[in-house]
This record gives sequence, C-alpha cells and structure tokens, in this order.
Amino acid sequence: MFQTFLDRIILDNAIRSYLIVAGIILVTLLFKRFFSKYVAGQIARLIARKDKAFDKRRFQNLVLSPIETFLMVLMLLIAFDTLNYPEALNFKIYKTSLVVILDGIAHIAIIISFIWLCTRLIDYVAELMHEKALLTADRTDDQLVIFFKDFFKVLIRIIGVLLIIRFGFGKPIGNVLTGLSIVGAAMALAFRESLENLIASFIIFFDKPFTIGDLVKVQGVTGTVERIGLRSSRIRTTEKTYVTVPNKQMVDTILDNQSLRTQRHVSTRLEIGLSATATQLEKLVTGIEALINDVFIEDKTVYLSDIGHAAHIIQIDYFVNIEQPVKDFVMLRQQINLAIVSLINNSGVEMAGAATDIVVTQKPQVPAI
Repeated sequence: MFQTFLDRIILDNAIRSYLIVAGIILVTLLFKRFFSKYVAGQIARLIARKDKAFDKRRFQNLVLSPIETFLMVLMLLIAFDTLNYPEALNFKIYKTSLVVILDGIAHIAIIISFIWLCTRLIDYVAELMHEKALLTADRTDDQLVIFFKDFFKVLIRIIGVLLIIRFGFGKPIGNVLTGLSIVGAAMALAFRESLENLIASFIIFFDKPFTIGDLVKVQGVTGTVERIGLRSSRIRTTEKTYVTVPNKQMVDTILDNQSLRTQRHVSTRLEIGLSATATQLEKLVTGIEALINDVFIEDKTVYLSDIGHAAHIIQIDYFVNIEQPVKDFVMLRQQINLAIVSLINNSGVEMAGAATDIVVTQKPQVPAI
C-alpha cells in the first residue's frame, strides 16, 4: 500500500521523487552552515600556506554568507533537475516557454551568488594587502591597493553581467559584444566626462602627482587626500569638510602638493609713512633683519622694495624648515611680528596711514562787486 502511494504520479513525477527532492532541500537547510564552514576552511588552508598572518575568523565572516547562498542555490538546482518538468506547466509567456524562463532564473541566481563570493574574496585580499602597505613608509602602495580593489571588483561585475546575458538569457556573447561596440561608441560620447575621469585615475596612479595622505591645493580647495577612486578623489579640507573632486580636474588643473615642499614661506609687507628719513629706514631694515634669527629659519631677505607717493615699502621674506611643527611655526611667526612692531614703535617711525588728523581749509570769499 505504501509502495503504491510512493509510486503515484502527480504532475508527471512520482511522490517518491518529490520526497527525495524535499529530503535534499531539508538536508541542505540543516547542514548548509556546516558545509559552508567546511568549504571556507578548505579555501582558508590554501591561503594560509602562503600567508602566515592569515586571520581565519575574519575570512569566514566575509565569505561565509556568499558560500551559503551559492551552495544553497546549487543544491536546489541539482534537486529540481531530478524531476521531470510537468507537461501541464509547459506554456509560454511572451513567446517564451516557462521552463526556459525558470532555467534562466536558476542560472542567474547561481551566477550572482558566485560573483558575490568573488567580490568578497577580493575584499579580503585587499584588506590583507592594505595592512601590509600600512607598514611601509611609502604611501604609493596604499593607493595601489585601493585602486586595484575597485578596478577588479568592477571587472568581476562586468564578467558577471556577460555570463548572465549568455546563460541567463541565452544570447551569444559574440553578438552581444558586437552590438555593445556600436552602443559603446554612442555611450562613450554621452559619458565622455566619466571616461576622462577613469583615464585620469590611471594617470594619477602612474604619474603619482600625489598620494593618499598628501596635503594638496586644487581648484581653491586645500586638504588631505583620503581616497583616490576610479572616478574621483576625496579630500578632507582644513575646515574638516569632505570634498569630492573629479580626477580629471586633479590632472588637468594646477595642483599644489604642499606635502612635498621643503620650507614654509613667510612674506610680510610693511608700509612706512613718508615722514621717515633715509637713515631711519636703513636702521629699521637692519634691525628687522637682526630680529629674524632662529635655528629653523634657513633663508631671509629684508629690503626697501619701493618708494611711492603714499608709503615706503619694506619687504620681508623668510623661509622656515618644514620639520618644525605647525604650532611652533605659528608661534615663531607671531614672535617675529611682535618684535617688528616693538622695533617700529621705538624707532619713532610711523606706519603709513597712522596719522588720522583731518585738516579743513576754507576757501576765502570773494567780495561781491
């Protein structure tokens, strides 16, 4: 009786076949975590042989979910493949049979889960390489890791789309690529700016005008480069805002990499009143030059740069060693400025515009005739 029940046909399949499929699905649901950990462990062993600093727990946290999804989809496909497709369900939807649609959905699901697994593996490898790059003084390798991480993830996703077109929709990739070449030419014109930014990212990588961590000034924005992407670069400004600058502008415009400067330049312009004599001006120039004396100051120039109808101009320029901390540099500059003000006050010389007396003259009246 029980054997007859198992042999009963429903929708072109015996009940025994349905029970086998249900059993496979149940076993998969119960043991998918165990199977996933086993597969992740085997992959981990291969990586651990080449990397002694391998972190197994972090690796499993990244890849366990995509492995579970991939195995689940794979086992479902294997289980349902043992069944005969019911003739009653063999109808068409928009000139496409339901079996072809279901087969395409199955292929798309397994491709997406596999691409998800690949991107997680890229993330893990990128994390390992980034940690090793942080141990070196050169910041170029930090930029290299981030750049190629994004590049390979985009490449993997493009391959995934092509696989979906081939196996999910049943379209020959050759014909698709031929059509895409025509469409791509039109898209290249439409997305020209995005392509220019992509090319600029390669220029930044190979030419290395700046790297991550450099203090730069571009397009009126001054800040530290925190990230260089395929399309744009992110800069943390001195006001602590987060600015995104297209890579094309980072390459085509004048960029000042302030991290590569060897000295800090200080330029001060003093406007002395016209009442000052030549002797006073000479003593003032000599006195200011004597004030600018510090172990961090590598070069200095003080001279009377111009004489005019409104003021005499004394130009002060000096360069401070970049090794001095910014806070100490600011205090040194303030100290020198205060000393210059004190010297001017003691010399009896007035700054231009210091006199604020207003003289009112009255035009004599002409007696009427």
